Formats: sequence, C-alpha cells, structure tokens
Amino acid sequence: MDKDHWIFVDPGRDSADLYIVNHILPNNILITQDIGLASLVMAKNVHVLSPRGKIYQKESIETALEFRYLSALERRKGNYGKGPRTFTEDDRHRFVTSLCELLSNFEGDSRFASN
Repeated sequence: MDKDHWIFVDPGRDSADLYIVNHILPNNILITQDIGLASLVMAKNVHVLSPRGKIYQKESIETALEFRYLSALERRKGNYGKGPRTFTEDDRHRFVTSLCELLSNFEGDSRFASN
C-alpha cells in the first residue's frame, strides 16, 4: 500500500474501529487512546500504545476496561470529572521512548525489514 492510499469507511460510530479490528495483523503496532479498541486488537497479538506513551498490557487491560465502565456510569449520573490532563512534553518524550522500545523488539526480524 503506497502512502497516498486512503481508506474510507461508513460514517457510523464504530466503523473505523471495526475496520481496524478486521484488517490489523499480529505484531502490528496500534496507537490509540481507545481502551475498548485496544482490548479487541490485543486478542489478535497486536501491540498497543497510547498517544501518551503507555504500552497496554494484557494483564492490566481488564482493569482499565472496568474503570472505563465505572466512569461511564458516573457520567450518566451527571458526575463529570475534569477531563483529560493537558498533553505535555513529558507525554511526548514517553511516547517516543515507548515507541522506540516496541520497535526495538522487531530489530533484525526479517519479517519487518523494508524492501
């Protein structure tokens, strides 16, 4: 697929997520802050990284999903938190460090060599 290739999906709420789940391959890296999407692709042996540099782990994704559910219940009751904190230079540094860490796991693997 060349860099000018675009994929258009239906405008439905979860259409992009469903496309990703159906087309992502094992050992791909997905960058998302969507914990639900992260949990779905992790079942396909995909590595998931948040924009703030958190590498999602299979051992902790269930807890994150439970926290998301409880937060949604509170919002339905009218209890809103402060929202996400401001994206900082530390977040950017953590992201770069984590991405380099993930990519280094594939260094020397011929399956991922560019042609």
